[in-house]
Amino acid sequence: MTDKSNLGKREITCFKAYDVRGELGKNLDADVAYRIGRAFAEARRARCVVVGRDSRESSPELAAALIDGLTDGGADVLDLGLAGTEEVYFHTGFQDTDGGIEVTASHNPINYNGMKIVGRGSAPLDPATELPPIVDLATSGRFAAAKKGSVTDFSHARAEYARAMADFVDISALRPMKIVVNAGNGTAGPTFDAIASELERRGAPLTFVRMHHDVDSSFPNGIPNPLLPENQPPTVEKMKQEKADLGVAWDGDFDRCFFFDENGRFIPGEYIVGLLGAAFLEKSPGEKIVHDPRVIMNTRAMIEEAGGEAVVSKTGHAFIKRKMRDVGAIYGGEMSAHHYFRDFYYCDSGMIPWLLMIELLSRKGQTLAELLSERMRLYPSSGETNYHIDDPDAAIARLIGRYEDKADSRDDLDGVSLDFGTWRFNLRKSNTEPVVRLNLESDGDAELVREKQAELAAILKG
Repeated sequence: MTDKSNLGKREITCFKAYDVRGELGKNLDADVAYRIGRAFAEARRARCVVVGRDSRESSPELAAALIDGLTDGGADVLDLGLAGTEEVYFHTGFQDTDGGIEVTASHNPINYNGMKIVGRGSAPLDPATELPPIVDLATSGRFAAAKKGSVTDFSHARAEYARAMADFVDISALRPMKIVVNAGNGTAGPTFDAIASELERRGAPLTFVRMHHDVDSSFPNGIPNPLLPENQPPTVEKMKQEKADLGVAWDGDFDRCFFFDENGRFIPGEYIVGLLGAAFLEKSPGEKIVHDPRVIMNTRAMIEEAGGEAVVSKTGHAFIKRKMRDVGAIYGGEMSAHHYFRDFYYCDSGMIPWLLMIELLSRKGQTLAELLSERMRLYPSSGETNYHIDDPDAAIARLIGRYEDKADSRDDLDGVSLDFGTWRFNLRKSNTEPVVRLNLESDGDAELVREKQAELAAILKG
């Protein structure tokens, strides 16, 4: 239990731009979790809040302290228990509550944890106006007295969520398919099983091959982050062994979804964004599709070819969701494998993308490789490369100074993007470590991508 005997002022340093992320025992513990819950309830005047947690060993204790703070602040809590971030998003909107909080560190190292926080309607909190009152109140510890709220075990509600997920796919359109699914021993396994059962009940002709499926807080196969090249071979090997039609993998709280084609090739997220965007436009012509500014050539081309309108947004779930709401976009995607849907409270989901993908492959009568190999040839990209540099600002200034005069255009929406017509790059600085992130792409010239990446890397490294 949280020690409430001395709730004096305490510096709270685990709040980031739009969520909470901290190192256990240093700037995140049960006391901080309690303060955040108590402050959220009071600052938001919340009557009912949805809470879930991921599969990390530290998450149950932090979630219990968070719930204690919320209920001491007068809020009733719907406790999902072990659940993915998107399950919190779904029930926050579906149950019409005042907010939702998922205790998760996603793909961060094992000694970290955090929280993803949304308000009514699963809308992200404004970092300039809505988060500061929570931070200030949590820091001061000066909480007002409130009538103790209640806690309801809401773990049974997964069935409702699973039905909502299954509604995203037209079962009658599906063809038989074998799919390898890798949960990474994270939170995805039980939730996937609920969705798979619902699909089977509806007659979906699908065969699933599960791997690393059991929830295990020790992560025996490594922290679940399929974006890392070293984490991809097990899925590739299983696909080849099973002669599977498609591979799907998730991160720890499964708000990101990654794909492997039938040859076992990992498909970078930017190509999935373009493909799903075009698929939405086939059904709803003229809609707006939101994307991030890091790698854009293929995404914009596919959206424009499908008769849609591409809208760029700053990277990050709070920014993407806000932009989608502002323009009424039907879908949004980031190259990091976050996918957002208007019909899912403008939130990101790691389950909806693979459901849409199997329907798309079925309708097209093509494989994922057949749909994307030519797109990847037309618009080759480097993928995001991280460079650890002592002075990121000086390195970025050095690189921009060398190239800006040669560029056709410059965009400072998110980091710095320079466009040279036949190729472009985006350069961003990490908010938490001395790292510079480089993305580079070209119009049909893979060799140019390799040459320019080596050239830019040399300059960054000084």
